[in-house]
Amino acid sequence: MNPLTQIKNIQKATKREIETGTQDSASWHAKYKHSAYIFAGGLDYDLTEGDLLAVFAQFGEVVDLNLIRDKDSGKSKGFAFVAYEDQRSTVLATDNFNGAKVAGRTIRVEHVDNYKKRKAEVRESDARAAGGG
Repeated sequence: MNPLTQIKNIQKATKREIETGTQDSASWHAKYKHSAYIFAGGLDYDLTEGDLLAVFAQFGEVVDLNLIRDKDSGKSKGFAFVAYEDQRSTVLATDNFNGAKVAGRTIRVEHVDNYKKRKAEVRESDARAAGGG
């Protein structure tokens, strides 16, 4: 499905829930209540991790940010995964950032059902936890 169509469909679902007063437990967001990660796509290639942290911290404390980069060139691929300390921040981020313009580009923000860290990320995280990084 076209990313702009996805954005519009998510915005319609959210608007419908607001208009009908849907309970949190019945919201389409409830399917993702186990995950504190979101996907952000359509990002400007010049945005850095620091830029994204500043943007996404508007809706909660960011505890993990993985800006996907090309292995060879190190350049951004234009999408990232962001984790919040509080899962409820993912609802705010998807509702408010999905379809928003950031650095002149319309971005797509969605819940992530099951984010898996790459092996290198797990090793880095383990090293920091052990006081080695």
